[in-house]
Amino acid sequence: MWTEAEAAAIVRPALKKRRYEHTERVVETADELCTRYGGDRGKIRLASWLHDYAKYREPEEMRALEGQGTVPEGLGGFGNELLHSFCGAELLKREHGLEDEAVLQMIASHTTGRAGMSLEEKIVFLADYIEPGRTFDGAETARAEAESSLDKACCTALAQTIQFLTAKRLPVYPDTLAAYNDLLPGTVR
Repeated sequence: MWTEAEAAAIVRPALKKRRYEHTERVVETADELCTRYGGDRGKIRLASWLHDYAKYREPEEMRALEGQGTVPEGLGGFGNELLHSFCGAELLKREHGLEDEAVLQMIASHTTGRAGMSLEEKIVFLADYIEPGRTFDGAETARAEAESSLDKACCTALAQTIQFLTAKRLPVYPDTLAAYNDLLPGTVR
């Protein structure tokens, strides 16, 4: 498995300064969640370092990957924001030889979530959503819920994302709806 220093060296030149600082906060938030909820700390931290690897790739380059490897067909129809997660996993595999399927899955699902997320996937997904630099409406609610329930916090993050997208009349990626529906039964009081 790669070291964190190797992962940081790969992402630093791929990210703008503010995005790299976001990545550092995601790593620390994920580490805190790992302390609270368990999971494979090494894989969680590695995926957290690498999660935004493709954030600044050209949309055309990423759309060309649709239907290949970890990148679903038709992904671009849901906006460019989703491309970087799935494409990041695929590009890390192709360009740097990352082979750990669990880490690749954490990277691929960090924006959308998915039904049946592993504990580690939930941690990376939520850490990206609630890291301290996130100041959008609802971030604090999800942050507070993360103190007592990983699933409830993830469900809230998904619900807020769905509400945000539907309020703007934007399509919701099916994996996001599936993740919400998967987590909801265990989080209803």
